[in-house]
Amino acid sequence: QVQLVESGGGLVQPGGSLRLSCAASGHTFSSDAMGWFRQAPGEEREFVAAISWSGITRVYADSVRGRFTISRDNAKNTVYLQMNSLNHEDKAVYYCAARRISMTSREWVDYADWGQGTQVTVSS
Repeated sequence: QVQLVESGGGLVQPGGSLRLSCAASGHTFSSDAMGWFRQAPGEEREFVAAISWSGITRVYADSVRGRFTISRDNAKNTVYLQMNSLNHEDKAVYYCAARRISMTSREWVDYADWGQGTQVTVSS
């Protein structure tokens, strides 16, 4: 059974940093593109970042480019999202997703497997 488990969310002050992790099991994700999405209350699920299987291709939403960094460790079946300079607009539930093919996508419908999400709250 495929399982993605996010961790690392929490409460942070504006300008602060968090590092999210997504551990995968039940499937070898080393050949899959992985993505991070987020959803705020009352909003649509929004693309944040994606990374190809090799880690060479990384794409970001305009709203996070330069502040967030996606990375992966295929030996650990884990993908990360380093989030710096957080602001109130970044408050959301963050979801990890696996695409099952090697190419990245910004569309949530292209991802086959999802984690349960981890809450990120930015507040002073």
